[in-house]
Amino acid sequence: MCYKPPVVAPRLSIGPSDFAALREPGVLFVDKTDLIRRVLLDKFQTLLFPRPRRFGKSTNLSMLRYFLGQSDKDHSALFQGLSIWRSPEAREHFQRHPVIYLTFKDVKCADWPACLAMIGELLADAYDQHGPALAQAALTDRQRRQIRDVVEGKASAVQRSEALRYLSAFLAKAHGERVVILVDEYDTPLHEAFVRGYYDEASSFFRGLFTGAFKDNEHLFKGVMTGILRIAKESMFSGLNNLGVYSLLKKDFATDFGFTEPEVQDLRDRLGSSRDMEELRSWYNGYDFGGQVIYNPWSLLCALGSDNSPLQPYWVNTASDELIRELLYRFGGGEQGEMESLLRGEGVRKVLLEDTVLRDIYQEPDALWSFLLFTGYLKAQDVEVVLENDRSQTWGTLRVPNREVNSVFGNLFDRWLKQGLGGESARQQMIVVLLTGDLERFQEHLQRLLVESASFHDVSGKRMKMPPEHVYQMFILGLLVSMPRHRVTANREGGHERYDVLISPKEAGQPGAVLELKVKSKAGGATLLPTLAAAKKQLLLQDYAAELRALGAAPIQQIAVAFDGKRVLVGRADEPAPPRKRAPSGPKKGPRK
Repeated sequence: MCYKPPVVAPRLSIGPSDFAALREPGVLFVDKTDLIRRVLLDKFQTLLFPRPRRFGKSTNLSMLRYFLGQSDKDHSALFQGLSIWRSPEAREHFQRHPVIYLTFKDVKCADWPACLAMIGELLADAYDQHGPALAQAALTDRQRRQIRDVVEGKASAVQRSEALRYLSAFLAKAHGERVVILVDEYDTPLHEAFVRGYYDEASSFFRGLFTGAFKDNEHLFKGVMTGILRIAKESMFSGLNNLGVYSLLKKDFATDFGFTEPEVQDLRDRLGSSRDMEELRSWYNGYDFGGQVIYNPWSLLCALGSDNSPLQPYWVNTASDELIRELLYRFGGGEQGEMESLLRGEGVRKVLLEDTVLRDIYQEPDALWSFLLFTGYLKAQDVEVVLENDRSQTWGTLRVPNREVNSVFGNLFDRWLKQGLGGESARQQMIVVLLTGDLERFQEHLQRLLVESASFHDVSGKRMKMPPEHVYQMFILGLLVSMPRHRVTANREGGHERYDVLISPKEAGQPGAVLELKVKSKAGGATLLPTLAAAKKQLLLQDYAAELRALGAAPIQQIAVAFDGKRVLVGRADEPAPPRKRAPSGPKKGPRK
């Protein structure tokens, strides 16, 4: 009687990035193995793939490791039936090379000594993985001491920065084959170092580590690195001229990270899912990698794995939003209401910087926009390279990719309201008193928010490296950005100059408001009254309400707001400023005797 293997029901495996785990019987697998062939044929010796988190970077590196890496175990069963197995040129390298594999995804330390110690542990593990081969290699006593120092944690910082170069030389000697070096999430320690304040030490170390591994290394066959950002050459890859960077703006390798529409449909059909494709599109696709529409693989798998649950944001909840939240607050309304345009589903045209200088993301607007793009919070369309004054710049139209990412903005806003104002109902009350002209209560709301909201504790703008006026404008816009019967705009032409904030009705006969925001100067004395008077004067002089009159808004509120730290004073432009209080007069002092 002929044995028939049991039929295994198709299932998803969500979470593991190990390639072998995804090739177990019954596990549905999206075939990305042709990536191996194209990496082998690529003209660059070392390739860097920056992609947002959870887009399959670790799985692809694991796949390369199983295919290329020498092993006592035959891994051919993992690849049979997949596209790579039909490539004779790729199979020439099957399990041929010693592979050095490192992942820095968990290197998130509070200070540089702890970071260096953790890197030392990872390097020791990398050496241990090749312990038998190193033990049998014909090495000198000095080389064996180098190995022992790394494995036992006695290596100096300089020795550790040279550890990959040494290991590749030792393995090439032991096996008679050049090595493959795979580095996953190379930039995670650098992000943490930047936030924690030890970026100079970390970048200097990694510059040495990667230069030794990938530059002029005669023992290197191929190197592949993944991360979220490409750290600028001058910071990390100086002199590394054999590096090919394939960011999400490039057409090459565009479909190797994330799922395409046909792949999603095939996965859905094989699983027998009842999920509606249009719903899946609106929630999880919309990314644009090299002109290809890409789905977020993590969220898509989570959605297909829970057929009976409502669709929800999965990817955005897999990591802390602290840095993104701070960057969004730094944006404010952007230039001429750009952030507001994004939240309305419109696009903004921006210069895209593929090389990231982490220090610049708090200072350079283009760096901020590009950071949000390459971390997956925006997408770029209509990308073109423009030559201006003998300089080439990459331009693209940035948009929010889908409903899941759009929920990020809503969730951050809701959290802020809950913490500072007391929730959505309180916000609606504040909007009502604003549009009806109850400025005393509007001032109370603003004052409470300024005191209680931790999100805006740095109203001076020093930490955010922006003018205080911009911080307050951002503060107001965040409160008013979602008003279904009104449009909220900032920094646009109104009357004779640019107004700060305009609330215009979508239908004539509805109320409207224009706000002029001013910050008290250091020499402005103890009171906010002169600052408030200046804001009122500007409202009337520049006639910012002209646009509201043209739209038929009624009534129209012209509101001046004066700030000093967490103090606020609100007044109507068509009312006289209250008299300044004078200090009580006392008896005059006579001349000093």
